[in-house]
Amino acid sequence: MDINYELYKVFYYVAKSLSFSDASKKLYISQSAVSQSVKSLEKKLNRPLFIRSTKKVRLTPEGEVLFQHIEPAMNLIMKGESQILEANTLNGGQLRIGASDTICRYYLVNYIEQFHEHFPRVHIKVTNGTSRTVVDYLENGQVDIVVTNYPNRRVLNSIAETRIIKPFRDIFVASSHKFGELRGKRVSLEELLRYPILMLGKDSTTSEFLHSICQERNLELAPEVELASNDLLIDLARIGLGAAFVPDFCIAGNDPDLFRIEVNESFPERYLAVGYSKAVPVSEAARYFIDILN
Repeated sequence: MDINYELYKVFYYVAKSLSFSDASKKLYISQSAVSQSVKSLEKKLNRPLFIRSTKKVRLTPEGEVLFQHIEPAMNLIMKGESQILEANTLNGGQLRIGASDTICRYYLVNYIEQFHEHFPRVHIKVTNGTSRTVVDYLENGQVDIVVTNYPNRRVLNSIAETRIIKPFRDIFVASSHKFGELRGKRVSLEELLRYPILMLGKDSTTSEFLHSICQERNLELAPEVELASNDLLIDLARIGLGAAFVPDFCIAGNDPDLFRIEVNESFPERYLAVGYSKAVPVSEAARYFIDILN
């Protein structure tokens, strides 16, 4: 079907903002021109794409399906335009990184600073999400690279190349004041699970990792608290709410309020990995950042 790209472009901006007026401002065309373009696309597809009311606009089921395909395509087009304007130099342009809050705070900050010192004119945009959801950003063309926990089943299905950049281990930490009886003592995982456990929510790779370890040993894992932030887990462990399961690189070696619980079982090593999409070439800026991570 021969449909003008401009119609899809107008559809994208309306669907993104769910506003005909906002789309007209971003496209620098009149609101009536936006409305006519949407009507023309609906006529060509013989399907309604929006449900219009006096107060708001929302996508129809057909519109939702179309938007799922149009959004990655638009992001790829905009990325291509950006790379052409950048002219394969590091004197401008943009580097878009997807990573979790934890990885950003405890690992990436120094590398971002190093990159910025060398190339101050390259705009850095960091989009946060879990190690699973950042892969969606990569697939949709919203980021150039992701830094994620590995193994990560979600990543393997969508990234052409995954480079291991840092090994780490997951540990339990607890308050010296509230759980001092465990300090300097080795305990089994089964014994430790009788204490309140603080951990990330089930949509995280860390949660999946600990659950799999417990399943292998036929142990029941019933966390006291599940959160989306390792920082908050550490804060709650510090005030004595339980033992937090967190990556070792999140814990300072001289923290006076926390201690590492020694567990008899040896947990497998995990890794931080950097990955990029197989759909588009990696820009010079992204390539440099990947290299300094390695």
